Amino acid sequence: MINFALLGAGRIGSMHASLIASSPQARLCYVYDTYQPAAIELATKYDACAVESVEQILNDDSIDALLIATSTDTHVEFIIKGALAGKAILCEKPIDLSTEHVRQCWEQIKDCQVPIQIGFNRRFDPTHSELKQQLSNGGIGQLQQLIITSRDPDIAPTKYLKHSGGIFRDMIIHDFDMFRFITGEEAAEVYAIGSTLIAPDLADIGDVDSVMITIKTQSGKLCHINGSRRCVYGYDQRIEAFGSEGLLQSNNPRPNSVSKSTASNTDSLSILNPFFIERYEYAYRSQLNSFITSLINKTATSPSFTDGMKAQIMADAAQESLSSGKPVLLS
Repeated sequence: MINFALLGAGRIGSMHASLIASSPQARLCYVYDTYQPAAIELATKYDACAVESVEQILNDDSIDALLIATSTDTHVEFIIKGALAGKAILCEKPIDLSTEHVRQCWEQIKDCQVPIQIGFNRRFDPTHSELKQQLSNGGIGQLQQLIITSRDPDIAPTKYLKHSGGIFRDMIIHDFDMFRFITGEEAAEVYAIGSTLIAPDLADIGDVDSVMITIKTQSGKLCHINGSRRCVYGYDQRIEAFGSEGLLQSNNPRPNSVSKSTASNTDSLSILNPFFIERYEYAYRSQLNSFITSLINKTATSPSFTDGMKAQIMADAAQESLSSGKPVLLS
């Protein structure tokens, strides 16, 4: 049994609490949030204890793991404190908005030898992971091109976006990780373009809402990522892998598979899932199970801290390319 402390009692923290509580191999012991009423409400719901400080958690030797679901600007602090206290860590992405802070964090914890997993949950999506498996098994020969579609159902409030780090670090960082996961390679060149087609006021904070990124791997494979902050038909998350001997596609699951045909339309389907929690519910559960299994079996966790850092470096390169209008070369 793995004893967890949850840091963060917001929307995604609440989801994580539910998953921990439903796992036969885990127990939710503590909930921390700077907004105490939220921590108390969530802790009460799952028979855990709400605490006023993280130190109360770190000083409890019975706690095996921290699940960090607080705001991004606190991740590094809690990772360092947790690692130094010998706690295993599952942290939501990104590690931080600054790659330099991520590197500094690693320098402080690299000798702690505690398991650290970064929350790139899409690796655990059943269709995405099956595409990866078939590709690895040679199902379409040699991969030549990868296309990743990433579209949110609606744009976040400007108040949030002002502090999000920009579309590449906040949203597309998931897709940079999927690029690395599926190709098994690193980026050699990144070129990004973007526009404010949805919320023109984003230009005032140096951000965009619509992007296209092209990436070349070290072996010459090509990847295209298209992202949008608003998609009127739901949460659109698809992957297409084109190879020397065929094509693989990971499409969107739907709330149900019923199709309807009438005099006015044929094979009408349900709309897509409304947002990431519904779309990736299975992936979040599988992510947690993978983390728990790694702790029990004392095997390496994945995605690792290094995976989080490398996705961050790609986000930085995309931002630099967007600003300069030129491709960015990565070593």
